[in-house]
Amino acid sequence: MSTALDTLDRMTQALTACGQGQLAQSDMIRQWRSGAASLPLPNPFGEVLGNLLDRIEASALFSEESCSFSQQDLMASLQLWADKARARLTAL
Repeated sequence: MSTALDTLDRMTQALTACGQGQLAQSDMIRQWRSGAASLPLPNPFGEVLGNLLDRIEASALFSEESCSFSQQDLMASLQLWADKARARLTAL
């Protein structure tokens, strides 16, 4: 299980780096998509994550926060997803 947790750690590090402007959003999304595919989580986790990542990609089309796509809220949702995934992985 430590391999899955290591993958999740790398994903959250990429999220932090992206939030600090040290990693391009497209690179962070790529890392999250590939990392999540290797995590032993139930299908709903993948569906939720896919929707979040799709919305983050769409939000990049807007130069400012919009009522539909708040990047800050979406990034916070990714962190929440990671927290729930960690809880699920440690419970296995």
